[in-house]
Amino acid sequence: MAETKTIKLEGRIFITFNIKAQTGLHIGGSDTGIEIGGVDKTVIRDRLTNRPYIPGSSLRGKMRSLLEKYQGLVQNQRIGQGNIHSCQQSGDYDACPVCQVFGVPGERDFGTPTRLVVRDVHMTKASAKSLQDRTELPYTEAKTEVSIDRVTSAANPRQFERVPAGAVFGPAELLYTIYNGSDCDPGKDIERVATVVEGLQLLEDDYLGGQGSRGAGQVELKEIVVKVRRNYPQAKETVGTYGSLSEWAADLSGFQAALRAKFDLTA
Repeated sequence: MAETKTIKLEGRIFITFNIKAQTGLHIGGSDTGIEIGGVDKTVIRDRLTNRPYIPGSSLRGKMRSLLEKYQGLVQNQRIGQGNIHSCQQSGDYDACPVCQVFGVPGERDFGTPTRLVVRDVHMTKASAKSLQDRTELPYTEAKTEVSIDRVTSAANPRQFERVPAGAVFGPAELLYTIYNGSDCDPGKDIERVATVVEGLQLLEDDYLGGQGSRGAGQVELKEIVVKVRRNYPQAKETVGTYGSLSEWAADLSGFQAALRAKFDLTA
């Protein structure tokens, strides 16, 4: 008979912030049936507003990929055209903050619920208004790049659509859940909040979307607010406000202590 496990949702942490594009941002959309001014690679757009947005899967996937590389984790799980890290054994999983936070495939019988949910991030109304009627494409620009054939020296110009530098998306929302019960420890979940902060720092130092090696995708996280809700239907309580990601990282120990107090883990 399978082992019976229990799990209790102790509460949730809500992390919101704005994402400012420091350089042009390209997160690719579907080019099927779309021809916008001869652009070769279009950006993903909200079908209702026609505004570009940042899919939660892009933000979450980039954070996980960077954390795996930073921690030197083995790339042992085939996904599409590439590989990611995914713990294969219970003992490895217990000691792996990346798999604990971002999850493992459902067929792993030792897995616990994924801690981190990342929402889609839409362009702010103010940013959309500032770009409206000022760009050659709706809310975006076309960047021409030329590749050179190294044998014939022939030029091959191509155009990429991207969101201009200075555009703001937000509020982004990351939902982080604290669990208790079989194989779950709320104290360890609070410790693993550091992994989320680390992933966001790695993102700021790298790039989001495509064309990063060509200068696109540098972003800055601003106006960070962290709230907690332990009991429903009670309102969320603010446990931290930070102007920048570096401010949050500098206060991480104090922030985690405040979380432990909220979850009655100070003893």
